[in-house]
Amino acid sequence: MIQAYSLYEGSFSVDASKAFVPFDPEKDDPLTRKGSIFVHVHPFLIVAEDGLMLCDTGLGFVDESGELLLHKNIRKLGYEPEDVKYVLMSHLHKDHTGGMVDFKDGKARIAFPNAEYFVQRGEWEYAFSGENSSYKTEIFDVIQRSGNLVLLDGDGQINHQVSYEVNGAHTPFHQAFHIHVADEHYFFGGDVLPDPAEIFKSFIAKYDYDGRLARDLRQQYWEEGRADNWTYLFYHSKSIAIGKGEQKPDGSYKIVDVSVK
Repeated sequence: MIQAYSLYEGSFSVDASKAFVPFDPEKDDPLTRKGSIFVHVHPFLIVAEDGLMLCDTGLGFVDESGELLLHKNIRKLGYEPEDVKYVLMSHLHKDHTGGMVDFKDGKARIAFPNAEYFVQRGEWEYAFSGENSSYKTEIFDVIQRSGNLVLLDGDGQINHQVSYEVNGAHTPFHQAFHIHVADEHYFFGGDVLPDPAEIFKSFIAKYDYDGRLARDLRQQYWEEGRADNWTYLFYHSKSIAIGKGEQKPDGSYKIVDVSVK
């Protein structure tokens, strides 16, 4: 039984400035956003026996009342932000970290006060190593002061349900997570496997730290996962956010949507 949910934050265009600008495919003309790529943002919530798990935290956008969309979407599912016990961070680019912190009334607070935030030590240090518009270090300062930060070194296990591996393809210390809940094996590949469409085309992306490695890992994760019935969580998908591999009559494979409706 699938116990994972997309906490969809919206659709955005991104240009060379690396600013994420809301984009409504039904109203906005992509030709007015020349030089942009178009992405969706899907943080994920997984319901586990010893607490909720959050896979990356989105851009940190808020609604008209100032409530974090991430909090709002969690409450729509019948839970509270305080129920989150594990925040699993693939990497620290700003479109994945904005919801780590809640900025309200001129104050910055940790968005999930009862959670531990799991980040690769190398990724943490890299984020502070120079001027890079992809990182918002003011967010990390709040996390560091909270006492909720857990820095990981290399591959390992968080508990009996969650393991992590450094793949380094999108950023030097990017990590992926394998999460076992009930009978499901969830795979969260962050920005190394962000969209199901990328499984079926071979390309090297300029936005990856190591584009060749990212290309090869996408194929590796797909072959391993379809053989072992993984449930994939696609963070930037424009179609299927939660999917599994399924064989077609001609012997080829496709991704099918298994999200909870």
